[in-house]
Amino acid sequence: MTSEKKAPEKPRKGTAAQSKNRDMGSALRSVYQKTVEEAVPDDLMALLGKLD
Repeated sequence: MTSEKKAPEKPRKGTAAQSKNRDMGSALRSVYQKTVEEAVPDDLMALLGKLD
C-alpha cells in the first residue's frame, strides 16, 4: 500500500487578478467622475468666451 498525499489546493489563478482589475476600474471611475464634476476656472471660461 502506498500512502497518497494530496497536494494542498492552490488558489484559483485569476481571482486575485480579477479583484485587482475591479479595484483599478473603480478607482479610475472615481477619479474620472471627480474630474467631470470639477468646476472650470473663471479665467479659462473667459478665454474660451473670446473664441466665439
